[in-house]
Amino acid sequence: MPPLVSLAPEEFAPAGVFLNSATLGLAPRRSVEAMRAFEDARAAGEVDAVSVDAYVERGRAAFAAMVGRSPDDVATGSQTSQFVGLVAAGLPPGSVVLAAEEDFTSVLFPFLRTPGLDVRTVPLDRLLDEVTDEVDLVAVSAVQSSDGRVLDLAGLAETAARHGARTLVDVTQAAGWLPLEGLVADYVVAGGYKWLLGPRGTCFFAVGADLRDAVPTLAAGWYAGGSRWDSIYGPPLRLAEDAGRFDLSPAWGCWVGHAPALDLLLEVGIDRIHAHDLALADAFREGLGLPSGDSAIVSVPCPPDVPERLAAAGIRAAVRAGRLRLSFHLYNADADVEAALRALA
Repeated sequence: MPPLVSLAPEEFAPAGVFLNSATLGLAPRRSVEAMRAFEDARAAGEVDAVSVDAYVERGRAAFAAMVGRSPDDVATGSQTSQFVGLVAAGLPPGSVVLAAEEDFTSVLFPFLRTPGLDVRTVPLDRLLDEVTDEVDLVAVSAVQSSDGRVLDLAGLAETAARHGARTLVDVTQAAGWLPLEGLVADYVVAGGYKWLLGPRGTCFFAVGADLRDAVPTLAAGWYAGGSRWDSIYGPPLRLAEDAGRFDLSPAWGCWVGHAPALDLLLEVGIDRIHAHDLALADAFREGLGLPSGDSAIVSVPCPPDVPERLAAAGIRAAVRAGRLRLSFHLYNADADVEAALRALA
């Protein structure tokens, strides 16, 4: 097999070995330049606020392409829990929500804090088996944050449909490396600051036209207006007809930086990134004597001295759920795998 090298070496220059995309993705050069130009314009009092909308729309369209949706079915915001909370608020009292007990709490907390819901949590490996005709919604991450386990998304869609349950899938740890064009889910949420390479402060929510009325527009503000710059003052309520009715007022600089990063991911190609990331993760697994896997995230035991050893070697990774978590993305290369294996030897 030919050497694995960065898929965009001109865009990334980490200080040391960065194996922590599951926490926060690296910023591409083009994003940094765009954000600096925006801040320079802000310092000079020359920001054209209306022009920022174009960056939001670029981001919306890029995410829609990644998940096989129309841009009209995608809303933009800042945090996943904001959108999960809207779905939770729209469920009738007594609704049964099934979730994985080890999932990220931004998926769990909005349902757990909503009065009147019957929230049932089970281990992830039993999730599909526990879907019954009683279940109204299955809420789960496509890829687990703690250890990188990848959900059988086709199996989830088939099982939920058979029992008449809706699905909410959080793709924060999947979008950007895992092909999702064929994803079948009623609701899709994604934070933009990990594998999608955005700054913290961008998020997406996909919901089709047939379900929009089931989601309350509790956070509606001016940016949710059908003509947003004509929706700044006064009644009546005049929300967008499409998923834009769930839009939250954007953190301008974040979207200026995120749109170019999403462009880069689509330019390189998610299928190509997927193959690259898995090849690196499997090379790391092989070096530890582990079988190959299906995730760009690798979770291994973490003796007490490991974080210090990695830091001394200039390697950035994370400890999650008591284990060492390493994540491999388009900017990583064989040399990063070799450095991690040396540090753990």
